[in-house]
Amino acid sequence: MQPHEVEQAAIRRGTMRRWLLSAPALVIIFLASFGPLFVMLAFSVLEKGDYGGVKPWTFSFDGWANVFFQHDIFTGELGFADAHLSIFWRSVRLSIITTALTLVLGFPTAYFIATRPRKTREIWVFLVTIPFWTNLLIRTFAMQEVIRNEGVINTVAMRLGMISEPIQIMYTDWAVLFGMTYVYLPLMVLPLYASMEKLDFRLVEAAYDLYANRFKVLRRIILPLTKPGIIAGSILVFIPSLGAYVTPRVLGGGKNMMLGNLIGLQFGKGNNWPLGAAISITLMVVVMVALLVYVRATARAGGDDRGR
Repeated sequence: MQPHEVEQAAIRRGTMRRWLLSAPALVIIFLASFGPLFVMLAFSVLEKGDYGGVKPWTFSFDGWANVFFQHDIFTGELGFADAHLSIFWRSVRLSIITTALTLVLGFPTAYFIATRPRKTREIWVFLVTIPFWTNLLIRTFAMQEVIRNEGVINTVAMRLGMISEPIQIMYTDWAVLFGMTYVYLPLMVLPLYASMEKLDFRLVEAAYDLYANRFKVLRRIILPLTKPGIIAGSILVFIPSLGAYVTPRVLGGGKNMMLGNLIGLQFGKGNNWPLGAAISITLMVVVMVALLVYVRATARAGGDDRGR
């Protein structure tokens, strides 16, 4: 056997040994990642049980059909599931608005941190991450104390004479919007800061030297160069807000549900596990589409940068 053949055989044995050693971890990761997905997929094509759960080996696509359609209880005619469509639309609408609000608030915050002296940037980033130290439920209850009828906003507005009686914010879409914006704002600030930290601010100074106004500097220099951070932050905010459960449950009440609450209802009081599983898979598909859009936009941005 030639020396190079001996070397290649040793390399192959080493590679095989590494794969064998990592196989248990890979199996655990695979089962933990895809096992629940396969369970949900199986539940979505089974018939629901009489008292919850599913009937094993009794296949039915009623769960998928009931995601967007339903039978009239009196006539039996098939029509759109208006309640489900309303919740779908509310979830997408509030998620998009939350993403936009966090971008509007997070962009100047990240720019402020990125323009501070390098020694103090870590302190500002540390302050942004402090909310992550507290449980999501506690943060949501804290927001409840701000927007309820006797909360901070109504109390201050009444003492200033701006309103004569408290404004009903709790248990509305506005309450859910305020809560999700507060909860997910750090997820927008951190990617934006990571992108702005790499920005060469000499380009901004050069633009001002060429008599560009602030709007042109923002539109032609800062925004294009921080586009990856904007896209990453938008995805990080949109995906969890689309499937949010705690914030809509606490601040929106039972009548302002989102997709996460609808799924929980089907697995709980609704006793319709196939429908809950089908809605879960549908939500996952929406998230996958958002991720594909992110990947394509990032690849396009990278191609544009290389083209320049």
